[in-house]
Amino acid sequence: MRENGMKPVDIVVAGHLCLDLYPDLGMFESGSFVSRLLPGKLLSVGNMSFCTGGPVSNTGLALNRLGMKVRCMGKVGADAFGGIIAEILRKHHPRMGDDLIVSAETGSSYTIILSAPGIDRIFLHHPGTNDTYFPEDIDYDLVSQCRLFHFGYPPLMKMMYSEQGAHLTEIYRRVKERNVITSLDMAWPDPNSDAGKADWEAILKNTLPFVDIFAPSIEEILYMVDRRTFLELSARAANGNLLPLIELEVLYELVARLAAWGAKIIALKLGDRGLFIHSGSKDMLKEIAQLLPIDPDYWSLKQIWAPCFQANFVGAAGSGDATVAGFLSAMVRGLTIEEAATMAVSVGACCVEALDTVSGIQDWDATRQRIANEWPRHPLQVNDPCWRFDKKSQNWIRELAH
Repeated sequence: MRENGMKPVDIVVAGHLCLDLYPDLGMFESGSFVSRLLPGKLLSVGNMSFCTGGPVSNTGLALNRLGMKVRCMGKVGADAFGGIIAEILRKHHPRMGDDLIVSAETGSSYTIILSAPGIDRIFLHHPGTNDTYFPEDIDYDLVSQCRLFHFGYPPLMKMMYSEQGAHLTEIYRRVKERNVITSLDMAWPDPNSDAGKADWEAILKNTLPFVDIFAPSIEEILYMVDRRTFLELSARAANGNLLPLIELEVLYELVARLAAWGAKIIALKLGDRGLFIHSGSKDMLKEIAQLLPIDPDYWSLKQIWAPCFQANFVGAAGSGDATVAGFLSAMVRGLTIEEAATMAVSVGACCVEALDTVSGIQDWDATRQRIANEWPRHPLQVNDPCWRFDKKSQNWIRELAH
């Protein structure tokens, strides 16, 4: 086990970045807002709230709160929204807006979120500069100064899924040439969009050989690479919620397929059912252990199912990104795989205790102390004799054959 302590940056976060705009619609009676949206009619609303969205912001700011040295490589326009995005990032750390790519040709991405009492949220989204993100937008000299490179949400970025993901694969190939650990997070593609119709199996087969840590949600990865199972479960799901129907066999088949395509460590986000982690062989983890202070003997050939912590739920926005931030920060610090799983779900739980994506997240020491204070978990039962419940970490563990 060797720790590369010479690199000045812990993690570079790149990919999707946007500005979320929330007009205050709290003054409307429950369910009345949509019926009052009429042509030519003026509706009085409250103040506008701004926050950044996407993994560059969500994961990047969570990592910053957890004490990581982070640089952010999102792409914005040379417009007012781009300036607001940079200003928000710099409020969290003076240098977090320094590495944004600024385009003079395309406007910044934004989402207007209409969240009124008694109705589901309505999203008006403009992809903007996210659709023009190219491999040349990455500062590879800066990447070479970091330990870990994390990229998020290629399904929401047109150039990342075009041409069977050639540009996405190119980014990861060039990053790996610089001796950096790589991580990839996904997003739910709109089934009716070009992203939803893209050949995600081909994209992932091309890209995962260059990915060390792959962290999609269970719903999105089923849709992408096992459409038949996704549709079967969707037909049976109450209110469209697949999570209660996910069985071990589905997880086993998914991680086996993704590992065969090249992913070294797979972390499947299961919503309120926790986090399922699969780690590859010692040889597969050898390069990771040369750059991060993890023990490849201990980390290799394990499956961990970490139950969620009980939280005072306010909103789920950004919880998946926060979970990834907890996991990556634990790896950079050299925690065991069980501790990394625990840290991942704890940061995700903190995130849901606030309406926005950042303010619920505590610093590293406070989060660890909350865990140490016997923070209760949601019940999780794994009915398989190959699994054991570890009382120390409060996780389920399966040792794989060497």
